This record gives sequence, C-alpha cells and structure tokens, in this order.
Amino acid sequence: MAGEDCVRKRQSGSTTTSKTPENEETQRRPEGERSFQNSSNGRVDVDHVITRKMQLIAEAEQLKPAFMKEVDSHFTEFVNNLVAKSALLDSSSSASLFPASCSEKELLKAKTLRAPPEHGKVFTARRSLLDELFEVSHIRTIYHMFIALLIVFILSTLLVDFIDEGRLVLGFDLLVFVFGKFPVVFCTWLCMFCATVIVPYNLFVRWAQGYCSSSHRAVRSLCYGMLFTLFQTAGLGLGPTYVAVSYALPPASRFIVILEQVRLVMKAHSFIRENVPRVLCSVKDKSSTVPIPRISQYLYFLFAPTLIYRDNYPRNPTIRWGYVATKFAQVLGSLFYAYYIFVRLCIPQFRNSSQETFNLRGLVLCIFNSILPGVLILFLVFFAFLHCWLNAFAEMLRFADRMFYKDWWNSTSYANYYRTWNVVVHDWLYYYAYRDFLWFFGKKFKAAAMLSVFTVSAAVHEYVLSICFGFFYPVLFCLFMCFGMVFNFILNDRRKGPIWNVIMWTSLFLGQGVIICLYSQEWYARHYCPVENPTFLDYLKPRSWSCHMKM
Repeated sequence: MAGEDCVRKRQSGSTTTSKTPENEETQRRPEGERSFQNSSNGRVDVDHVITRKMQLIAEAEQLKPAFMKEVDSHFTEFVNNLVAKSALLDSSSSASLFPASCSEKELLKAKTLRAPPEHGKVFTARRSLLDELFEVSHIRTIYHMFIALLIVFILSTLLVDFIDEGRLVLGFDLLVFVFGKFPVVFCTWLCMFCATVIVPYNLFVRWAQGYCSSSHRAVRSLCYGMLFTLFQTAGLGLGPTYVAVSYALPPASRFIVILEQVRLVMKAHSFIRENVPRVLCSVKDKSSTVPIPRISQYLYFLFAPTLIYRDNYPRNPTIRWGYVATKFAQVLGSLFYAYYIFVRLCIPQFRNSSQETFNLRGLVLCIFNSILPGVLILFLVFFAFLHCWLNAFAEMLRFADRMFYKDWWNSTSYANYYRTWNVVVHDWLYYYAYRDFLWFFGKKFKAAAMLSVFTVSAAVHEYVLSICFGFFYPVLFCLFMCFGMVFNFILNDRRKGPIWNVIMWTSLFLGQGVIICLYSQEWYARHYCPVENPTFLDYLKPRSWSCHMKM
C-alpha cells in the first residue's frame, strides 16, 4: 500500500511538472484566446475567429491614416531632396555640358546673356501620371465609366436615327465635314515643317560660324536676328493663316494648321534661344570650337513632345509598339466621343437658337445646359492630346520624360492649375516669357511679368479660335484676362483646403459652359444670318446678338 501511494505521488508530481509550462503560456495569452481554447475543446470556433478577424481589421483601419500620412510626408521629403540634389548636380555639370555657364564671375553679374542654366528645365525619366493611376483598379473603373457613357451615346444616336428614319444611319457627316480638304492641310504642314527645318537651322549655323571672325558682330547679329524674325512672322505666321482663310478650310482642318504653326514657331524660338548664348559664351572664352548642334538633334527636337530644346534627352531603351497602338486607338476613340457629344448634346440645342430672342434668361439656360458637353470636351482634349497623343510620340521617339501634365484636378488655386494643366506649354512660357521679362526689366516687376504672360497666352488662344471659327468673338480672351487674372490672385497657392478645390471646379465648369454656349451661338448665327459684302467691322461685331431680328 505504501509503495502504491509513492507511485501515485510520483505520477501526479510528474504530471504537474509537465503541465506547468503550458499553464504559464496559457496565462500569458490574451483572455479572448484562452476563452476560445477552453470553450472549443479541440474544435474550431468559427464565430470567434470571425470576431477576432474583424477586430484586427478595425485596428488596422484606425492605424492606416496615420501610417499613410507618415509615409507620404517622408516620401515627399525624399522626393524634394532628390530633386534638389539633381538640380545641384545638373548645375555643377553644366559647365562641361553647356558652355553657356562660362565662368563664376559672369554668372554673378546682374545681367547675363541668359538665365542661369541651373534654373533651366531638368529632364528626367518618369512616367505620365495617368499611366500610374490606371494601375489602380479604382481609378481604372472611372475610365470604364467614361467608356460606358460613350456606349450610351452611340446607342442613343442609333435608336433615335432608327426611329426617325426607319433604318440605322451609320454616317459620320460631321467628322467628314470638319476634317475636310485634308490634302491641302497635309501640303501646308509639309511646307511649314520643311521651312522650319531649313531656315532657322541654316541661319543659326551661318551666324555662328562667322560670328567669331566678324569685325561687326552687333551688325551681323542684328541682320540675322531680323531675318529670323521675318521668317517667324511672315513665313510661319502669315503663310499658314493665309492658306487656312483663302482655302476656306473647315474648323478641325484649320485647328491642325494653326496649332502646328504655333508649335513650330515656339520650337524655332526655343532652338535659337538656347543655342545663341552658348556661341556667345564660347567666343568670350576664346574656345577653338563653336557649339553647333547636329541637324539630327534639331530634327529630333522638332518631333519630340517638348518645347524646350536640349542637345540630348533621357531615352528609354526600347519602343513598346503595343503601347503606341493603344494610345492612337484612344485618340481615335476620343474623336468619336467628341462627335457623339456634339451630335447628342450641342447641335440639337443650338440649331434653332437663332430663332429665339436674345435675352438674359435664355443666356443663363444656355450656359448651364452647355456645362455638361463643355466639361466632357475639356476631359477629352486633356486625355486625347496631353496624355495619349504626346505619350504615343514619346514612346516612338523613346522620349523618357513623360511629365506632360501634373495632377491639375487636385488644384486648390488657379495659379497651381495653370502650372499643372499643360506643363509643356507652361515650361515655354515660364522660361522664355516670364523669366526673360524679369531678366530684361528686373525682378521687381513680377506682377508685370505675370500680366504679360497672361496677355500673350490669352492672345494666342483667341487667335487660334478666331482663325479656326472664322470670326472674332473674344470670349476666351475676356475669360483669361478678367476672371483668369482675378482668380489667379484670389485663389493663390495659400489656399489649401478642400473647399478651394470645389470652388476651382465650380468656376471651371461655369467657364466651359460660357465658352461652349457663346461660341456655338455665334457659329450658328454666322451660318443663318450671312452678310453680303462684309466689312472688317462685320467680322468683329457679334452676330448672335441681332441674328433673330433678321430671320
């Protein structure tokens, strides 16, 4: 009996000893896990697992905003430091790459030959913002929604035509009309392009080669500068405009000619503006060689999707031809999208507008009814040209810097909107209009420099619309110079709250409504109320204000 008691005590003692670590571990576990383990008795408690999972998800969602904010702040700081370092690196190496840097003493002078190279645009390999955003399924769904809206427009047009005509009408008469006389457009573009290749380059080469040995450098520079200005104003300026007007090109064909005219003028100016200071500096340094770019570099610049000349740009290693085909297909799809917008939303509204009396109520209704087509056209212009068209050419040329726009839709100020909507044109205006104005008149006149840039931009926009539509109706010019300037100072960069983004979008919507409404009314008024033997004042006077009296 005594032996059996000893054996039982040993077994109980060993059992207690062996369970002690498990008990300690169990005590260390959370109360929820212990209750789960005790209540399950070896079986899986599904309800408890689901409850615990939801608790973990809730805790993660609470931590997510703080975590993302911390990551965003660190990432922004990292990117800013990286850009600053790259700018410093570019400025330090500009002495070997660009002779325009000359010496430190000349850079410290109050008036130099050009803006310091460290403040020039730095090209770097980067993707377009929409290409990155479309990798997110949520953003891609918005793109799918616009495609669905296009399908709705197509179905609406086909069903209405089937009901009215008793058959499916698949004609695209509007597209055929607006892109008419295409052979004239192609010949005009070819002449413009060949002239831009030959004249500015040869003028610059002849001036640069003889400048060093010339005894009358100022006279030589003045003569060649006048020849280049004459080519810009008469050759590229008046020539294409005369062709567009005299051949009575339709609107879209005129847009192609005039926009190419403006693009080539800006590119030729950039080429001369960037290379002349390099030659002047090399002569001052008594260099044995004159920095003249190769014709291949100039040709590449004429096709590259940028308006800032550089001898070399960052390049991608390969061409993704599938990507190119996709972008051109999206451009074509955007054209058909715009066609259905005009057919379904614009033409029915404005076709009979001239039969109604011009009054305030009708004008207000017209503006608000034009907001939807105006905003859709704005999105299509941005997507088709600034994203698809420029990216397609960038891919074919292996041009690696794809920052043609920034996140303008997040702008809380018009100042930021103007900088981010079209980066390609903004860079040209900033470096060759704004900065050169400050260099010439001094940094005290920043407001005057900004006003001059607004004036140039507004005048060019109105010039394009006047030639393309065939009449002068300065709606866009007034919006630029009046509301654009006012909003630029009121909605400045200090406005950061979400309400300012709402205000920016509201004013943008109203502006698009005003543009579509007034220009469409004037177009149909010119069509329904033609003037025999029109004078110059007839082209300037708005006909939509009095067209109803003549009908």
